Amino acid sequence: MVIISKTTITNFAIKYPLAVDSLNSWYAITKNADWNNFSTMKETFNSVDALGNDRYCFNIKGNEFRLIVLIIFRTRTIFVLWFGSHSDYDKINKRIGASNIGFK
Repeated sequence: MVIISKTTITNFAIKYPLAVDSLNSWYAITKNADWNNFSTMKETFNSVDALGNDRYCFNIKGNEFRLIVLIIFRTRTIFVLWFGSHSDYDKINKRIGASNIGFK
């Protein structure tokens, strides 16, 4: 899969140092994946949730953090939209675009 962008993941890791290893692991696994749809993605990450509008939420570091991405399966492209704590996740509207999420 093509992940847009590694810089965003690196910035999240700097902001949330407790999540560095888990974020790097997610990145490595995802970059080497070849998902065709949600079902094939669930084979790799059983806890991933579909949020609608091609957005998906991954539990990071044992569900301590959440990562929201937009995935276009036909082009094998993942756009990283948001990362934060579980409590921050509960405050956002997961169905809107990254520019409207309100967290950086």
